[in-house]
Amino acid sequence: MDRREARRSARVDGVPADLAASPFRADRDRIASSPFFARLGGVTQVVSASGSGLLHNRLTHSLKVAHVARAIAERLTANAEVVPMLDKLGGCDPDVVEAASLAHDLGHPPFGHLGEQVLDRLARNRFQLPDGFEGNAQSFRIVTTTDTRGPSGVGLDLTAAVRAALLKYPWTRLSYPSPHPSTLPVPPRGASAPPAEPHTGSSKFSAYVTELDDLTRCREPFAARIADWQQTVEASVMDTADDITYAIHDLEDFHRIGVLQHAPVAAELGQWLAGAIDLAGLDDAALAAQSRRPGRSLEQLRRRLHRRDSWIVDDEAFIAAVSRVRAELVDDLLATPFDGSVEAEQSIGRFSARWTARLVAGIGVDLDPPTRSGHVVLAPAQWHEVQVLKFVHRRFVLRRPDLALHQRGQARLLTSLVEALDQWLGDRHEADRLPRRLHDLAALAESEYTTLSATAPLALKGPAGEIPQGIDALRSLAQGRAVIDFVASLTDTQAATLLDALSGRTSQPWSDAFVL
Repeated sequence: MDRREARRSARVDGVPADLAASPFRADRDRIASSPFFARLGGVTQVVSASGSGLLHNRLTHSLKVAHVARAIAERLTANAEVVPMLDKLGGCDPDVVEAASLAHDLGHPPFGHLGEQVLDRLARNRFQLPDGFEGNAQSFRIVTTTDTRGPSGVGLDLTAAVRAALLKYPWTRLSYPSPHPSTLPVPPRGASAPPAEPHTGSSKFSAYVTELDDLTRCREPFAARIADWQQTVEASVMDTADDITYAIHDLEDFHRIGVLQHAPVAAELGQWLAGAIDLAGLDDAALAAQSRRPGRSLEQLRRRLHRRDSWIVDDEAFIAAVSRVRAELVDDLLATPFDGSVEAEQSIGRFSARWTARLVAGIGVDLDPPTRSGHVVLAPAQWHEVQVLKFVHRRFVLRRPDLALHQRGQARLLTSLVEALDQWLGDRHEADRLPRRLHDLAALAESEYTTLSATAPLALKGPAGEIPQGIDALRSLAQGRAVIDFVASLTDTQAATLLDALSGRTSQPWSDAFVL
């Protein structure tokens, strides 16, 4: 059996490959038909659209990632010089890439990355779940476990290739693989712990311990081709497409609604270009003291890139990237406020098409990349441009005080909702009136943790080395995981509506028919 046949036949529970002419397309269709995919239309990308229709949500973002990823895969597989490299690494099928791209954000909870941070904190601190919560791991849990619409009734029954392509960070938070990638001299992106919480395991990971068997099985066809901490080529394509889409389309959103303003972005980029030599001469303390002055934040970015990505960072390429972004974003797109006119829409369309084409054209393949890169890489010029575009988004959108005010309210909402559901799930007098979905998730999680306790107890070990003992401890873990799974499956509006109902702030009965 050759590589392609092996990858097509490696399916959960041995479902035969001849059930569909292209099992990868069947995977794509199954993902697109899942209610977990449909709910992404009600999940925030960065901030809630509040019905305006102007902002991307997780659904439109996923569709655009799939579009860009397929374009990259088709470009690579059409290059006769690149194809032997792809085959050596395990292959690159455009259908696999597209399916994984559609599924990559299935696990994102209400309110985007803010929701992810809140649920992770609650999972670890309130429920003592060693894995906490992570959107990528939740996506993998959905397609392998909690979505019941595949032929086997457990997960979506996707091919090994598509499941492996979902693994941006192919490790668990604390224990797998061994040695853990966080211990490498230069860890892969996401493998290190957050600086503020150095003993909590990797900040990014793609599987909980409950799905560890699925992770190892879908990676088996690639075992002799890539290191156990490396992405497959198809995962690397999806990851790169996600980066490209994020860098371009979030800027479009905030230009549309007037948040991304010409003057501050022009000042930041222009002042840095004019004073780069002088700024480079400041020590870190002096630079930090001046951080609110134009140009200083961009200089801090340049220094972070040198510390973190010395394998590719180059000052001349950085200068060129800043100059290009200033010319095409600041002096072109942002120079005229968006007013909804045909001309304004065309301007955004040109910006998006031009940048997408440029970044996709810069894609290449590296058989032996550094640990902080996948096998699919952007050329140095485009890599630096993506860093600058993402900087503009972080500096002039994500760090705005008015956004922080909005997000603090959302964090309080999610915290209150988790606490209310936990109390309900723990009330033995109300056990027969639980939402059926929450009841089923609790039963599933208890079965998972009971099995792990018997077969792989070390997988349940927390950061301090503690292992839960006894049925009560395992049931407590299961209850926590069920609440987190349940809340993560809501849309923004469902989360707010459910909390209103649980708090007695609405006269309308709330139905769990709206929950997946």
